[in-house]
Amino acid sequence: MFADIQEKITQLTKELNEYNYQYYVLAHSAISDYDFDIKLKELEALEKQYPQFKDPNSPTQKVGGDITHKFNTVKHRWPMLSLGNTYNEQELRDFDERVRKIVGDQVQYVCELKFDGLSISITYEQGKLVRAVTRGDGTQGDDVTNNVKTIRSIPHSLKKNSYPDIFEIRGEIFMHHAAFERLNKKREENGEQIYANPRNFASGTVKLQDPKEVAKRPLDCFLYFLYTDRRNRLFDSHWDSIQAIKSWGFPISEHTKLCQNIEEIWAFINFWEEMRHQLTYDIDGIVIKVNDYAQQEELGFTAKSPRWAISYKYKAERVETLLKSITYQVGRTGAVTPVANLEPVLLAGTTVKRASLHNANEIARLDLHVNDTVYVEKGGEIIPKIIGVNNEKRAVGTSPFVYPTLCPECHEPLVRQEGEAVHYCLNEAGCKPQIVGKLQHFIGRKMMDIQGLGNETIETFYSLGLLHNISDIYSLKEHREELKTLDRFGEKSIENMLTGIENSKSKPFEKVLFALGIRHVGETIAKKLALHFKSLDNLAQANVDEIADVPDIGIRIAESVYHYLRDERHVQELNRLKLAGLRFEMEEQEVVAAGSNLTGKTFLISGVFADFSREELAQLIESHGGKMVSSISAKLNYLVAGDKMGPSKLAKAEKLKIPIISDKEILEMIIQNT
Repeated sequence: MFADIQEKITQLTKELNEYNYQYYVLAHSAISDYDFDIKLKELEALEKQYPQFKDPNSPTQKVGGDITHKFNTVKHRWPMLSLGNTYNEQELRDFDERVRKIVGDQVQYVCELKFDGLSISITYEQGKLVRAVTRGDGTQGDDVTNNVKTIRSIPHSLKKNSYPDIFEIRGEIFMHHAAFERLNKKREENGEQIYANPRNFASGTVKLQDPKEVAKRPLDCFLYFLYTDRRNRLFDSHWDSIQAIKSWGFPISEHTKLCQNIEEIWAFINFWEEMRHQLTYDIDGIVIKVNDYAQQEELGFTAKSPRWAISYKYKAERVETLLKSITYQVGRTGAVTPVANLEPVLLAGTTVKRASLHNANEIARLDLHVNDTVYVEKGGEIIPKIIGVNNEKRAVGTSPFVYPTLCPECHEPLVRQEGEAVHYCLNEAGCKPQIVGKLQHFIGRKMMDIQGLGNETIETFYSLGLLHNISDIYSLKEHREELKTLDRFGEKSIENMLTGIENSKSKPFEKVLFALGIRHVGETIAKKLALHFKSLDNLAQANVDEIADVPDIGIRIAESVYHYLRDERHVQELNRLKLAGLRFEMEEQEVVAAGSNLTGKTFLISGVFADFSREELAQLIESHGGKMVSSISAKLNYLVAGDKMGPSKLAKAEKLKIPIISDKEILEMIIQNT
């Protein structure tokens, strides 16, 4: 009896998974919705009665799991970088020219639709879905595995095939127009707030705490990029990889094309600019990727994006509306940013009420007057942008907007430094947005990452007088009894916050330096300064020229750091932070790890290597003091060459008589100098 039941469950599971695969991947309906639902209900009943025979990858599991009270943060093994954008043909041709200059004329491109959804990275181990993570900040994101498992087009378990034991697959989660309209109509009937567009609906759905609710909303997904160790040993090209992932059971877009030249790319772009309105989902452009993996390796990356890919974005919709007023926001560095307040207008699927104006120069360039009718676009901006004025609708006698001379928050005089477009309020010790902004920056994820202390709490503590300076954060433990009297602050939340504050004291010097919020000092600059000077004392003793001599720093950053460290208020604050236990010097092991064996030498990596990925080789070089560069010039010391290196790069290196070495010779250089 039990054998028959187990066989029935196994058969139904296999059958329904196959129907799902045919429907969601092959777009072929082999069974009616009614018959599918009957079989699914039969399987659910059997699994409930005989749970010992339930398959963990049963199709019944795509209906949601337990409620997630908080998403865990997961670091991406391979960063989820953004793509560079272009909106015109010439910039696209410039991209093609740059690519060919580095890798030669034999280049193929893969053109893909740019889906307007939520980016996702899904990890499979031994053919099983084990984790799904959102883009987040590109370095780490939210673990939304239970929610993603409810998406019927995404397989929980792969059929046996030649896929790697462990791999990540990237894609886009979206919602079809019909589903969006149906669900929005239902929300409206229930008196609930409706979503502005399918992307927002899809994104909001993935972030729901209850997977059962996620399962009620029909999300879909296209997968389009594979990451795995030694990927170039499995495939020679991106095109080959996406054909393979289709055969493994993943949903890919059928509208992807392999193009031989820029003319074919441009034809693809023009075709879909017209035809995109016939799709059942939204796209906002086309993604162009160099096809050959070896050429991708040759081209490499910038800090933010791959040099082998670009996004062509279709021009945004333009609308007219009334400019009601201009308000001014003060940031943590004292920078004052003007914002246009508009008569609400529908633009690209969202209701727009505000637009960016950037600075005084932009207001003057646009010649904005009170009650002007303005043109607004949303061309890739998070906040829409005013691009012009309809002068025919300007009323007679209106006055132009005049940029304020006093800070809108603290009413101190504004200053615009020579060579800069932005006005600044210099009252950093008495201007609320600056004080609160610096505190919020300090606790941020990429800075001190203080768990249990968020932006709203910072504002509350500032209003109560508990926080004014950064160092006050480390005195909050002295206010434990006072904290207990506050709303929403129980014993556990207070302990979590104080533990998070205490744990932040172990953050490395480079994180502390970034967290201070020195103007022009971002994450990368802070790391370079920390590695070069090793301690805050050394940095404080350096003059402007010595700071500017650090690679990639420059005079403007050097002057900002120099003056910051000589301001008496900052000196006193830094002393308080030192007493609190923060790290203002690199630990001995960090200095050793940074190494010095290759100090003063510049390297460029090209080609494919058997024992290292390019990223691993670059990390090895940098960890021993070498500097990576992105192009060949007379200043390059060594070209590290692997297989399939571009002929143009090799020819240029030989012409400049630059030594060409292997990855093994790099190891020998490190060992010999140790």
